[in-house]
Order: sequence, then structure tokens, then C-alpha cells
Amino acid sequence: MKHLQLVFLCLLVLGESVLPQILIKPDHPYLQYTGRIDFSHPRAPRLFWPGTYLRANFQGKLLKIILDDSLGQSYYNVFIDDDYQHPFVIACDSGRQEYAYPAELENGPHSLLIFRRTEASTGPTCFLGLVLSENGQLLPPPARPERRIEFYGNSITCGMGNEAPDDGPDNRMSEENNFLSYAAMTARNLNAEYVCIAKSGIGILISWFDLVMPDYYNRLNPADPESHWDFNRYIPDVVVINLFQNDSWLIQRLNPVPDSAAIVQAYADFVRKIRREYPRALIVCTLGSMDAVKPGSPWPGYISRAVEWLRRREGDDNLATYFFPYTGWQKHPRVRHHRVMADSLTAFLRRTLNW
Repeated sequence: MKHLQLVFLCLLVLGESVLPQILIKPDHPYLQYTGRIDFSHPRAPRLFWPGTYLRANFQGKLLKIILDDSLGQSYYNVFIDDDYQHPFVIACDSGRQEYAYPAELENGPHSLLIFRRTEASTGPTCFLGLVLSENGQLLPPPARPERRIEFYGNSITCGMGNEAPDDGPDNRMSEENNFLSYAAMTARNLNAEYVCIAKSGIGILISWFDLVMPDYYNRLNPADPESHWDFNRYIPDVVVINLFQNDSWLIQRLNPVPDSAAIVQAYADFVRKIRREYPRALIVCTLGSMDAVKPGSPWPGYISRAVEWLRRREGDDNLATYFFPYTGWQKHPRVRHHRVMADSLTAFLRRTLNW
């Protein structure tokens, strides 16, 4: 009897492995993409930026996701049926790989969200499609939110170290989760479509590397200075800029060291670049919650002066400032800090926009 049971179990396993399956190609019209994605090859779109995501509705008991990651360092969250508390986390291997959702799904419709956790430094990922069981199919995608928000920032906005233990290092990519950054949480709080243009270590005048946000903000492929984004493809209602943290640490390394007037002008010039692309968006200039906003820091004042200058000089009244309170935390914000930041920024935007 035990022998027969073992044979039966083996047949079940073998049968499951050879069940007919169907491939959903990346250019299927029911796949809904959000973010700066390179579609030059429609059946192998490339994802770079943190917070880039893909939504779909489908029917079927089986789900596999096919990715081709360049470095084997990128991470993705996979959510089924809006269960945001229990993601299936894909730790990419390099090259073309199939990642099977680890549980059999019930018959009936399901929702899918694939969300890039990590920033562009982990390398681009080509999305090569979905695999469903033979009787599975894609269903029409969800309606896109009517509101749109876009963030420009550094490691705070990326979510660097936000899932790290309090006594652990801040730089493990497995513990960077943009989905739980204040930026992504604010977008979800407001039911807004979300785009994130952020890189750890970046500043406006100086970064931890030879690249600053005024040279980076308009790229499609973050690694290619000749790859330019078409800003007409995504026009946000709100742009949030959270920069100057790295400048505050590194400004003394510049020679000559900029005075306050030069710092204010550099910030205003960057805001003007964003304004040229989005004439009607509310631009919120913010900073925090790390030590650039600690008591006595001049950096919030530089931002306020730049905004006031733009209001007077450019007549730009669709600008706002909002500064996150300094918490005294000495590392990158953890998820609990991001949640407080998101709640406060959400409340500010609701008041400002009547959302």
C-alpha cells in the first residue's frame, strides 16, 4: 500500500510539472506598466528605476514571472490580490529565469502587482512575460488612478536600508524596499499613480560620485547620459523634490565652497528644470527626515529662499515647501519612520490640493 501511495504521489508531481501552460508576452495589451521603462524592444521592456511597476488581472491557478536581470542583484515584490502584507520577494539571479509563485492559486480572477524594490544601481531587468496554466488568461487591467505623483530624491526616497534591523548596516540591497518608502506610501495613501526618480548618494551640487541630479533627472536609462526621457509620456499633478541631504554632508569638498547665494541659485535652477517639463504641476520642495533638517541646519532655509526667489522672479505660485521633522535617528529611516513621513506628507498634500 505504501508503495502504491508513493507511485501515486510521484505521478501527481510529474503531472503538475508537465501541465500545459501558456505564455503571456510583454506586449500584451492587458499588461499595465507604470514608470520610466525602455520599450524600444516591446517584447523585452527594460526596468531600471525604483518603484517601477506592472499590474495585471488574470485567471489561472499557476503563475510564473520571466525576468532577465543583468547583474543578478535586483529585487522585486510580487503581490497577489492586493495582499500587501505578504509579498513574494524575487531575488533575481542573472540571466533569463522563471520565478514561480510559490502557492497554487484558487480558481477565479486574481490581481497581480510586480514592483521593483531596488534602485538602478542593481542593474536593469528585462521583463519577458508571464506563464499561466492552460486555462488561464489575462483579464482587462484595473483602471489607472486619476491622480499622478512623481518624486525626485536620494537614498531616503529610494528606501535604502528601510528594512534593515536597527543595529544593522544600511547598504544591503535586499533591505532596500521602495514599496515601503515614504514616497510610495504617500502615493498609495492618495490613490495616485507613482513614479520615482531617485538614486542613493545623489545631490544637486555634489554627490558621492561624479553625477548630480540636474544631469540625471531627464534620463530614461539611468546609466546612459544620451538616453533621454520623453516627459510627455507621464505628466504628474504633483512633483515632490527631496534633495540636499547629501549636499549638506559634502559641500565642503567643493573648491571653491559655494556660498549661500550659490546654493540657493543651484536649487532654484533645478526647480526651474522641473517646471519647464511640468508647467501645471504643484512642485513641493521638501527635505528630511535625516540630519539636514536638524535644529540649526541652514539647508531648509536655502530651499525656502529658492522657492521665494522663484515666486518673485518667475511669478511661480504653484510651489510649496514642506520639511519633515528631524527625529534624531542617525541612520537611514526605517519603515516606521517612512510611515510617519508618508502620513504627514499625505496630510499636507490633502490640505493643499483638497484631495
